[in-house]
Amino acid sequence: MTDTTLTGTWDIDPSHTRIGFATRHAMVTRVRGAFNDVTGQIEINLEDPSLSRAELTVQMTSVDTRSQQRDDHLRSTDFFDTETYPEMAFSSTRIEEVDEDSFIVTGDLTIKDRTRSIGIPLRFMGIDTDPFGNVRAGFEGARRIDRRDWGISWNTPLDSGGLLVSDRIQLEFELSLIKQV
Repeated sequence: MTDTTLTGTWDIDPSHTRIGFATRHAMVTRVRGAFNDVTGQIEINLEDPSLSRAELTVQMTSVDTRSQQRDDHLRSTDFFDTETYPEMAFSSTRIEEVDEDSFIVTGDLTIKDRTRSIGIPLRFMGIDTDPFGNVRAGFEGARRIDRRDWGISWNTPLDSGGLLVSDRIQLEFELSLIKQV
């Protein structure tokens, strides 16, 4: 990438950012949700990528699947246990450009006090100035994880032999960033 305007410090715009997830329910449908309270900052240095970093914090009580009953269950000790573990955090350890406008952000994802290293592929969607003079950049990506790696293992068997909730979760990232001046 030759566009050095991407170099700088960026704040995540929570009102235009989506950290979402999708999983199979009853082995036949897909349930999607998102976290509505996301904050973070990204520093991008294209000349020296080792100086780039990303920090992201999600308030777990902000989970939203469009079903109050399901959201309350996700907040319970069966899943996120938000009273004990109110935040999910990601802290990068490496950011590398792997292709034109494609990055892998490797870092530590902490959920319920369990930390695992993951790589998140992100695609740079573009950069522009909004009507209010803010320089904005967009990134999108997805990564599949196994929720059991973070101690989220509640489930119930189905008569067919399957499980009610898939252990494989697709994390979805739609990031809107505002450049600091």
